[in-house]
Amino acid sequence: MPANEKKIMLKLDDVHVYYGAIHAIKGISLEVRQGEIVTLIGANGAGKSTTLRTISGLLKPKQGKIAFEGQDIAGVAAHEIVKHGIAQVPEGRRIFAEMTVMENLELGAFIRSDKEGIKQDLKMVFQRFPRLEERKEQQAGTLSGGEQQMLAMGRALMCRPRLLLLDEPSMGLAPLLIREIFEIIKDINKTGTTVLLVEQNANMALSIANRAYVLETGRITLSGEAKELAASEEVRKAYLGG
Repeated sequence: MPANEKKIMLKLDDVHVYYGAIHAIKGISLEVRQGEIVTLIGANGAGKSTTLRTISGLLKPKQGKIAFEGQDIAGVAAHEIVKHGIAQVPEGRRIFAEMTVMENLELGAFIRSDKEGIKQDLKMVFQRFPRLEERKEQQAGTLSGGEQQMLAMGRALMCRPRLLLLDEPSMGLAPLLIREIFEIIKDINKTGTTVLLVEQNANMALSIANRAYVLETGRITLSGEAKELAASEEVRKAYLGG
């Protein structure tokens, strides 16, 4: 099915978000269709992470609509958003350092009661991230940066999301590990999970995304097919080092 005929899963319409008196998000509108990888690119402070935090219920919009699968979720509490089928891998991973790898993964399934399904998903996470299985009894804080990113992604997958929000998954990682993480993101998407990706490494983000939005100081300034934006002189000069 062509991308433009796929069902709209997530839709933001004229969303405004404030941090106190600071107007961080200034009326953005965007959509994510089922089965897509959509990326938000932009400089530091553009509002990318704020957008994800608003979708996941950690921030409340002052104005505008957020619809997920046709339901209004603007202002819904974060734990309820997870129940709707949205999971976020936060910037900086935010794993529970004092807990084991296994305990972190089990926490990811806290909203579920289907023991057999949880067992299957744990097996799937270990197949996708073999290093996590090798270190399952290890304290999460002793993992390398790449392993912690894998754990944060595995933990989010344990709640079986239909939409996965990824915030700067390549941050602080070596180039080889970045490529590995992005291959895993592509694989997660191929197995049926829709992805909304915030990423400063615009080259990598545009290389795997279907569509992209460019954010500048809280506003969307460009949007379109990822390949078209990657070829755009404006985007190349500003974000791709070209």
